[in-house]
Amino acid sequence: MPNCVGPVDGVTKERLPELIGELSKEFTRMITADPYDVIHSHYWISGKVAMAASRELGIPLVHTMHTMARVKNLNLAEGETPEPMIRVQGETQVVAAANALIANTDAEGASLVSLYDACPDIVHVVSPGVDLFTFTPGESRSAAREIVGLPHDALVVSFVGRIQPHKGPEVLIRATSELVKHSPLLRHKLIVNVVGGASGANTEEVDRLKELATWLGIDDVVRFAPPVPRAELPQWYRAADLVIVPSYSESFGLVALEAQACGTPVIATAVGGLRTAVADGISGVLVDGHDPKAWSSVISRLLQEPQRRVLLSMGAVEHASHFGWDVTARGTLDIYDLVISEARKSLEA
Repeated sequence: MPNCVGPVDGVTKERLPELIGELSKEFTRMITADPYDVIHSHYWISGKVAMAASRELGIPLVHTMHTMARVKNLNLAEGETPEPMIRVQGETQVVAAANALIANTDAEGASLVSLYDACPDIVHVVSPGVDLFTFTPGESRSAAREIVGLPHDALVVSFVGRIQPHKGPEVLIRATSELVKHSPLLRHKLIVNVVGGASGANTEEVDRLKELATWLGIDDVVRFAPPVPRAELPQWYRAADLVIVPSYSESFGLVALEAQACGTPVIATAVGGLRTAVADGISGVLVDGHDPKAWSSVISRLLQEPQRRVLLSMGAVEHASHFGWDVTARGTLDIYDLVISEARKSLEA
């Protein structure tokens, strides 16, 4: 059995780097007795933990970044704190140590090469998958609204995700203010859901956004809901007319894919992996930048075009169908086979 590393409770994400050394020693001890063929780490902290074991035990290391500090720091929201240098350095070390790097999209693969000097030969693209048995169109939008407690005749726009500046919920709130200002007839039917909780050390972000909605005079339109259990999440997607993903950067954007698998069109920022996750004009709409007026215009237009939303809904389900977990698993297994084969060849040489 593994020993405890660090305090059991109260460790924030920001303090995790302090425990990397202890975690790495314990991880190496745990796997020494078992003949593992490959280590697959996810996110930079796990990559740092796995590096020593990979080196000491001669086990090939496959790493998936998910997000990258240098990419995030190039696309910060206003007032957002940059990712710390310890993360940038850690990611650079993991890239140099890995036998293979799995990127979510071609754009992420390019960032690994251009921003982290990754060898192009070890960068492979495998898009994340969505559970197409859980995230489905369901019975009907009315049935979903009955379950989550929303009016059947409302116009529902939803944000789902971590409540942090980088995810852009403030963009949606400010866009809502613009929308009701310029299309006042929509106001009495409009409901804007912000579903999720605070992330990391920024625990006051939810309260700040609530105060912003009140200051803008739209607290009757914007509703905040706590994080939703995974089993209930599809109903929130199905209940919405539109799901909004206004992130400043995304390695892929699984929320966008989950929503589309449930038959709900997505409006997302035209950045990073969202360009792959959303088929512009087919399963949703991509928006350049984060100007609330531009977002308001796109949201308003789609809310007033029900027939187009129906077409986008059909396109959303079809687009998401290409991103099942079976495809992701096959692509990942192919990379495992490759690095294991190369490791064996090195031993034989």
